[in-house]
Amino acid sequence: MAFGRAVFGKTENRKSPDVQVVSSSATKVDQTDKSDDLFYELKEELRRSLIEIVDAQHLQEIDVQQARQEIARLAREILARRSEPVPGALVNRIVDSLVDDVVGFGPLEPLLARDDITDIMVNGPRNVFIEVGGKVVRSEIRFKDNEHLLNVCQRIVSMVGRRVDESSPICDARLLDGSRVNVIAPPLALDGAVLTIRKFKKDKLTLADLVKFNSITPSGAELLRIISKSRCNLIVSGGTGSGKTTLLNCLTGFIEHSERIVTCEDAAELQLQQQHVVRLETRPANLEGEGEIVMRDLVKNCLRMRPDRIVVGEVRGGEAFDLLQAMNTGHDGSMGTVHANSPREALRRIETMVVGAGFNLPAANIREMIAGSIDVVVQTARLRDGRRVISAITEVVGMEEDTIVTQDLLRFEIDGEDQNGSIIGRHAGTGIGVPKFSSRASYFNETDALATALADINSVAADQSKSS
Repeated sequence: MAFGRAVFGKTENRKSPDVQVVSSSATKVDQTDKSDDLFYELKEELRRSLIEIVDAQHLQEIDVQQARQEIARLAREILARRSEPVPGALVNRIVDSLVDDVVGFGPLEPLLARDDITDIMVNGPRNVFIEVGGKVVRSEIRFKDNEHLLNVCQRIVSMVGRRVDESSPICDARLLDGSRVNVIAPPLALDGAVLTIRKFKKDKLTLADLVKFNSITPSGAELLRIISKSRCNLIVSGGTGSGKTTLLNCLTGFIEHSERIVTCEDAAELQLQQQHVVRLETRPANLEGEGEIVMRDLVKNCLRMRPDRIVVGEVRGGEAFDLLQAMNTGHDGSMGTVHANSPREALRRIETMVVGAGFNLPAANIREMIAGSIDVVVQTARLRDGRRVISAITEVVGMEEDTIVTQDLLRFEIDGEDQNGSIIGRHAGTGIGVPKFSSRASYFNETDALATALADINSVAADQSKSS
């Protein structure tokens, strides 16, 4: 827990609603500005008083809850001694704000505490947006100024040994719970620092939860379980915010506890529950421009660490070549994510990454490596109504001349939308009864389960064809 002199300043009552669109009324804005002026004036006065009496060393030695109680008690005592009394509601607002600044992340604390928020997007000190239920709405949360916002950003990234300032204005980091953080500061961000947080739920999601959310059918979830249990090499593909990391977390839940797993990430956000897990994280260069460790360095090194499976948080560069080699040389069941809009595009992107890394290999050889390494591509999608679904489970069959051959085992078909604008669709099979990886399923005693799952999946397509 870190404490400092320059981290005081918050603009929002923690107990008031957070997800309300700010009114466009000029009168209300004027009243809000006057209220904020008084709020910041009193808060700055209280901050200076606390600096003189608070023992920072003592606060660092106690837990967060005790520190909150101690600061709140001292703050209320100081405000109570003022010659001009402060309204009770304003006292609560100031105290809550100051406590959040000292032992937390300032105005972000009430948003981080909510489990229904998936994204927090701060576009400068006055514009904060959140995603709730797949919809982006504006929050009333605000920062005092850009310096206040930068202080909070600096506190977040310093927790993982990184920094953000004018000389290093772009930074990727994470919160203690694994939530992904990106900061881009002035002069690159013209209207003030921009902070983006991809929040994870406190309780780790499972495939059963995805079924409950209608992201996949029970038989589709069973197919994914078999694919993971059978140690198929897997790529999760999808666009930004489509749920790739969430799905990858779900799939790792079926890895045996006896297996040694090595994860490689830019910002550690995977939440594996197995006992034998080694977590690796990239490192940016220092002030002298030295010491940078990129993803490819991690993937190459983990091959020397006797892993049973390798899990790469996001494949985006030359590490694609090393991951393909690992998949094809005894590390069955390895996984990774790729940004792409379809399974075939994901395979093309991996090919482009290998070529872009400077490997002087013929295109046909790279495609043969891809076809021989990757068994399944699972596609995720975010629909326009905000819902996230698994839109395809695609098997890589092999090569036909210079083309990688794939076949869909399951896909999400859109039928239309209801009167509320929600997408109406269904997961349907394609009639494939015996996939190429069925021999792997047989080796892991999953033959009957695979046959049952595919029969259920294909029955949806059969029923649809009859009705049409």
